[in-house]
Amino acid sequence: MEYTISKLAKLANVSARTLRYYDEINLLKPTRINSSGYRIYGQNEVDRLQQILFFRELGVELETITSIMNNPEFDKTKALESHLYQLEQKKSRLEKLIETVEKTIAYERGEIQMSDQQKFEAFKDKLIQENEEKYGEEIRDKYGKKTVEESNAKFKNMSQEQYDEMVKIGEEIFELLPKAMETGDPASPLAQKLAAKHKQWLTFTWPSYSKEAHRGLGEMYVADERFKAYYDKVKDGAAEFLRDAIKIFAK
Repeated sequence: MEYTISKLAKLANVSARTLRYYDEINLLKPTRINSSGYRIYGQNEVDRLQQILFFRELGVELETITSIMNNPEFDKTKALESHLYQLEQKKSRLEKLIETVEKTIAYERGEIQMSDQQKFEAFKDKLIQENEEKYGEEIRDKYGKKTVEESNAKFKNMSQEQYDEMVKIGEEIFELLPKAMETGDPASPLAQKLAAKHKQWLTFTWPSYSKEAHRGLGEMYVADERFKAYYDKVKDGAAEFLRDAIKIFAK
């Protein structure tokens, strides 16, 4: 079956303007342009649009979607399997959150008892799942499945006081990082204080501390663009400076 741009837009619940933009960025081209100058879309384009919308639902940026889907090695079935897995994880997080809200309502009504740990379980599960989706494969390759699972369990069993302290130290790291960079020396007392605080932050979730693993994480901050962007938002070169400070600290 073939669709004009307006009919496909209505079918997919997107705007015709969106479809025209997808054409402009070479993400979704029409099958042909008819004699009247209208874009015409066929079954392949309908299926491709569905894939695009799956990616968008999962928060993938258009530039990344275009790069993935225009890759000659793009496998539609594998992509669908990946979409299904991520949506199931999302569903699991929502179900856990709904369960926590229901329990909290019952607790407020005096119908049940609820521990402080139970109040925050859903939020911890959400953070763990988000971390798994972003970095799960890399950190398992680097540290092993057992270490990652132990780390997730330690985080999940953390008290609210411990969690608040971990967040506080994380904020202190970002406050200290630009100040340490001003010294221009990763071996300076301020830079080494930064590295020590980073170690303290890690020990909230790491099953055990290892200098080698700490150095390896510093290298990952520079090698992985996602980590690098996370720290470089403080100041250009922040990821490299933190890595160098960690290398000296962990000798």
